[in-house]
Amino acid sequence: MKLDGYGEESCAVTESAPTENPAAPVDGIKADDKDSEEVLVPPLNFAMVDNGIFRSGFPDSANFGFLKSLGLRSIIYLCPEPYPDSNIEFLKANGIRLFQFGIDGCKEPFVNIPEETIREALTVLLDTRNHPILIHCKRGKHRTGCLVGCLRKLQKWCLTSIFDEYQRFAAAKARLSDQRFMELFDVSSLKNMPMSFSCLKR
Repeated sequence: MKLDGYGEESCAVTESAPTENPAAPVDGIKADDKDSEEVLVPPLNFAMVDNGIFRSGFPDSANFGFLKSLGLRSIIYLCPEPYPDSNIEFLKANGIRLFQFGIDGCKEPFVNIPEETIREALTVLLDTRNHPILIHCKRGKHRTGCLVGCLRKLQKWCLTSIFDEYQRFAAAKARLSDQRFMELFDVSSLKNMPMSFSCLKR
């Protein structure tokens, strides 16, 4: 596991205060009013998973205003590639921690989803001290879908509902191997984790 993009098994956490960028007047809009006029663009495949948990595809600079509006504390990044410098700067400027779990984006039939990596990512996801949190991979379909599916299993969703949610995001790219992984994933070792977000409240 890599944290904050600073190497293997490190835990460097950025605690920077948010930076303010004074807005210049644009097309007759006063600087004070510009923020209220700003169009917030969510990343590809963005959705709320649960209270304080979001999912999406890879965010770029066009999405930074939207992500800032979520008040994120953490991001779970499920790809092995280094996080872009512009994204790292955005995280530092807004005091957001990056947890990187490098899962290769293989295609069927050569899919190897590392169960231990998903388990580690779930441990970060279930810790409400990391919320609000965003989970993302490249497109927000397969790797993100598997992690969310395993969370749903822990939340005692039936497999039909878990697969329906997965397929809603993966669409024509849905993989049987992903669904098989979710079906066989053993949540028993995570059942003692404290869970206090909305779907789990009775």
